Order: sequence, then C-alpha cells, then structure tokens
Amino acid sequence: MSIQNDPNQVLIFDTTLRDGEQCPGASMGLQEKLQVAQALARLKVDIIEAGFPIASPGDFEAVEAIASSIQGPRIAGLARCVERDIEHAGRAVAPAGDRGRIHVFLATSAIHREFKLKKAKEEIIRAAVAGVLQAKEFVDDVQFSPEDASRTELPFLAEVCEAVIDAGATTVNIPDTVGYAVPEEFGACIRYLKEHVANIDKAVIHVHCHNDLGLAVANSLEALRYGARGVECTLNGIGERAGNCSLEEIVMALRTRKDAYPGLFTNIEAKEITRSSRLVSQLTGLHVQRNKAIVGANAFAHESGIHQDGMLKERSTYEIMNPEDVGLVTGTELVLGKHSGRHAFKEHMGNLGFPLDGEALQQAYEAFIALADKKKHVYDDDLVAIMQSTYNESGGAFVLKYLHVSTGNQTVPTATVRLEKEGEIYEDAACGDGPVDAALKTIERITGVHGVVEDFTLQSITTGKDAMGEVTVAARFNEGKLVTGKASSTDIVEAGARAYLNCINRHLAG
Repeated sequence: MSIQNDPNQVLIFDTTLRDGEQCPGASMGLQEKLQVAQALARLKVDIIEAGFPIASPGDFEAVEAIASSIQGPRIAGLARCVERDIEHAGRAVAPAGDRGRIHVFLATSAIHREFKLKKAKEEIIRAAVAGVLQAKEFVDDVQFSPEDASRTELPFLAEVCEAVIDAGATTVNIPDTVGYAVPEEFGACIRYLKEHVANIDKAVIHVHCHNDLGLAVANSLEALRYGARGVECTLNGIGERAGNCSLEEIVMALRTRKDAYPGLFTNIEAKEITRSSRLVSQLTGLHVQRNKAIVGANAFAHESGIHQDGMLKERSTYEIMNPEDVGLVTGTELVLGKHSGRHAFKEHMGNLGFPLDGEALQQAYEAFIALADKKKHVYDDDLVAIMQSTYNESGGAFVLKYLHVSTGNQTVPTATVRLEKEGEIYEDAACGDGPVDAALKTIERITGVHGVVEDFTLQSITTGKDAMGEVTVAARFNEGKLVTGKASSTDIVEAGARAYLNCINRHLAG
C-alpha cells in the first residue's frame, strides 16, 4: 500500500510529536500537539507520527485527537512488537480511517539482542513477523523498523526486512538509532538491502537518522542516492540526545541541489517552514540556535562588507536560497495594534494556525489587548507567545491574578502574589534572593507544592525596548520527571512566575 505518486517522490515522515517530544524538557500538552499537527498538515508532510500511544494516557489521547481532527497526512502511532502496544496504537489511529498507520519496531543489532532483548536471531524474526501480522489486523498500512539497523549485520538485516515485507509491511524503516553511521557506510547499507532483499520492491524504504555525530542529514541524503524514498525527520531537528534529521534541511537540500539528486522531490509546502519552525520553538521552549541552517536568525544575515557589497550587486553571489522560499518575509511582521478589532484578530490568528472561536477567542483577544496596551508594536511572535501561554494555563488549577514585587540593592526582595483556583482567591507574600525567587517562593507557599528548578531560561522573542520576554522553567517535583513550563510577558518577573506556575499545574494534573 504505497503512498508514493511517483518513484522519485521522497516521502516526509515527521516525528516531531513523537521522537522530537522525547527531547528532555520538550513535552507538550494536547492543545499544543494539535497546533503542531495542524502546522505539519499545512506543510503537507506525508506522514505524521503523532506519538507512542502505550506510553501514557496523554499520548494515547493526543494520537487519537490528531487522528480525529487532522486531514491530509497519514497518522502513525508507534508500537513495540508487543500485543498490548499494538492494540493501543490500533485504537488510537482508528479515527484516521485508511490514513491510519501503525509503526512497529524491534531491535536487531547484536548488542541489543545480547544485552537488551536476550533473544536469538530466530526469535527476533518471529517476534517481528508476529508484530506486523497483528498490526495488519487494525490497519492496511504497517511500517516496521529494525531498531539500531545501522549496527546490525547486513545479512541478518536483509533477512528481517524480507520476512516483515512477506508478512505485510508496506514500509521498512532503517534507523541509525544512535547516530553512529557515516554517509558512505549508510548508503552502502541501503544499496545492500536493495540488492539482497528479494521482495524489496513491495515496500518503501525509509531512513531515520540521529544527529549524534552531526551527520543525520548527510546520512539521509546518501540513503536517498541508493534507493531510500522516505526520510523521518523533525522540525528544527529536535529529538533524543543531539536530535534527528532536520526536516527543513533535508527538504531545502533536495530543492537547492537538484543537480546532485536529479529527479528527487518532496511535496512539502516550503513557505510554511519558517512559521512552523517558530511555532515548535515557542511551544517546546527549545530555542533555535542563531546559526541554524534554514531557520536560524542568521541563516540569511550578511554582516561582512564584502558579502553585503556582493548581495547588493547580485543576490546569488552569497545566497543559495531566497528567504521567501521558506516563508521568511522580513519587514512585514507588524500586523495588529490595540485598535484592531476582534474580527481582524481572529482572521490573523487563523492565518498563523490558531483557529479561535467562543471562549478561546475571547481569552486570547483579551490577552492581546492587554499586551497591546503595553507594547507599541505587536508582532507575530508575540501572538504565538500569547497562545502558548494560554494553552499552558487553560488546563491548570491555579491562575495568576496579581503580582507585585519590591526590590533594589538596599531592599529585601519581596513578592505579593494572588492566585485563583476554581473561583477561590488565595494571597500570600514571601521574600527571596531577588524578585523572581521571591515570586516563586510565594507561589510555592500558596500552592503547597515545592519543586527544584533545574533550568531557568530567558529569551527575547520580539524586537525593541518593549520586547516580549519568554521564560522557560524546567522543574522537578518529588524527584519525579522533569516538568517544563513556558510563559511570556513584557515583564520578565511575571513571565518567570507564570512559567513556574505552569510547571506546578502540569505536575498537579499528573
């Protein structure tokens, strides 16, 4: 059941919501995941890996919600070759109908067989085939991944691939799970499979490369040269450890270097890349480095006098892509002010990927008006930040209603905080080592929840003296998992307080 319309089409399998979310501190709530899924649909990715349904009730809910509401791409759920995993994945992707996909995986390398699975080769093949056969009971479109394929003996890897294709797998994905491969050997691996798997023409070969050696994109491109036709990637390259193959880099490499990869193309709507990148950065709190290819702030910046002179004479002297091709249009971000009406606000938010109605529209519009009263200029990033803060706080038990801090080099920093919970108002005050510490300690006194802040990051997300500051807080409660909260404001103390309160709300929500 191939979804390729052309043998030269490179399928883009986006795993931002699954592998990308596994990056420490990058967890997203349901509404945030839906926003990312909508952005991926606008990008026209071919497959969205929406999550790992067995991992938690929240993951199951997110995959099911995305399968129910997102049109266009196929919706995949990940599962180990374990009966219960596959049942959960099957139920979660069911609302997508014939666009549902189950992605089953099982480790195949010698090191995994010996130390993790403690299984012989024959047992691995039996389990892989059984997993594919069970998944076929739920969906026609089944993908199989031999985990740690790049460190698996090639003859055994070929044997596994042939067996799962015989069992009905429509895609075999070859992961470089620990980012160990280099382009020459990874390309040779794909060539070997094309030459030694008798039924390989009945499945599409995908690759899933990690970036531990900085080679994820290079390895993926080399795999395409030897016959792979699907790339698993994430926006901004986020993911486990050093991350995954970057969607924007693989797409623009194929578009820019058609001479090196003749005939190969994707169906990606490249003009959606920049705003999709920014959305993921905002919602995960993972900032894009300034010199990041394609989407970094410096990607199309030219400071050298020689470069500037060349650019003025002929753009192509120092630019191999047009910023407009990836949706970066400078000088046009200013769109709304405090006199803008609700209708204009609603329409523009829809264009940004945030369709709003009813109470959600009212809440976001009120936040926008409050911000517009503080700022002369309101930018798209400000509006995305408003939505990020709204989603963070909408499901929480506590809402910040009032914050006052007094501080100075001759004053003991003190914060007074008023929170609301289910209609009840709670107020308290506390001192601290600076205004932010005082605010956080007061919040802890009111909520009765005490955490250890392991990371506190502040970044300006818009320009000017009245720029919005975004604070990302990573905190651990009761020695549990790391919880991330994000908030933004023109007042960085308020942003810090809201971000920490978001952490507490998420912790209380379980």
